Amino acid sequence: MALKIRLRRIGAKKTPFYRIVVADSRSPRDGKFLEEIGYYNPLTDPAEIKVNNERALHWIKNGAKPSDTVRALLKKSGAIG
Repeated sequence: MALKIRLRRIGAKKTPFYRIVVADSRSPRDGKFLEEIGYYNPLTDPAEIKVNNERALHWIKNGAKPSDTVRALLKKSGAIG
């Protein structure tokens, strides 16, 4: 099972809001996931990012690979260097 840390869209049409989740890479974008570790709201100015850095590092150490977008968000939040 290959784990990914990725965005899960939950916003309505034209109002995106994303949760940062740990999921199996084979599951669909908005499908089953293992744990929610934060959220991202791109509509606020500046964009609002809230991440549980401790859990993010735990999952990365256990082999979860962040998507490119999530990697950038984790760098902004200070979870990874």
